[in-house]
Amino acid sequence: MKPNIKFKSSVFSLLFSEPDILRDLYCALKGVSLPDTVPVVINTLDDVLFMDQINDISFEIGGRLVVLIEHQSTVNPNIALRLLMYIARVYEKTVGNRNIYSTKKMSIPQPEFFVLYNGKAPCPDESVIKLSEMFKSVEPLGLHETTSPVLELEVKVFNINAGKNEAIVTKCRHLAQYSAFIATAREFEKDGYSLKESVKKAVVFCQNHDILKSFLERNASEVLNMLMTEWNWDDAKQVWQDEAREEGIVQGIEQGIEQGIVQGIEQGRDKERQYFLDLLNQGLSLDEIKQQVSSAKK
Repeated sequence: MKPNIKFKSSVFSLLFSEPDILRDLYCALKGVSLPDTVPVVINTLDDVLFMDQINDISFEIGGRLVVLIEHQSTVNPNIALRLLMYIARVYEKTVGNRNIYSTKKMSIPQPEFFVLYNGKAPCPDESVIKLSEMFKSVEPLGLHETTSPVLELEVKVFNINAGKNEAIVTKCRHLAQYSAFIATAREFEKDGYSLKESVKKAVVFCQNHDILKSFLERNASEVLNMLMTEWNWDDAKQVWQDEAREEGIVQGIEQGIEQGIVQGIEQGRDKERQYFLDLLNQGLSLDEIKQQVSSAKK
């Protein structure tokens, strides 16, 4: 089983790939009601350079609102910057050949940004990540900080794990059942089953208990491969980050030591990622990956 290198849907994005389901999801997140007559048009970019595992969903509602929803099992503190870059490409796609240099003002859909989190680490039920939180201070230049940033982007983060944000989850049946399916797989894993067996057992259990039954009947094998890829990749990234903090494992980090380990990690990230992907491609376990990493550092 090979990890996801190019675009491939996650279980989340595959499940929420229909306009009517996305309308229900948006209404649950906003606590509003929209009639079925309001059109939803999916415009997710199909070749995104910002992630290894693609969990983005982009769609327009009534031609007046563009919504970006990101599903994550680890909250990315740089998500506001990523979505700023993403929304620019979405607007580029939707505007098309219209002349942005025209003297006539254009009308574009308003944006909204959400992250739905279902990872294992503790996370508040709801939080907000702002682009302005990433800005460097200008005070060392003798300048005063502005109270209202000239560029801002806010991302609302909702924890959708079982027992969290129940008011939202219960308003969207697919979201509730998705959360239940993931929780079931993790319970089997806690019981000592392997990741693969845990997902298989969760598929059978949920089918027998009418949880995402038709979806799992249609996509059982894809669901297994997707979750194996996603969760293995999350674990591999953690190994990579831990080892990179200690000493660094590739030339990019070594070259960056003079300017600081953080910059070195940034410079070596692509090579590190490929290194771990190669190990995963070979079918190595995480323990074996750690051994390979230790050897690479010597």
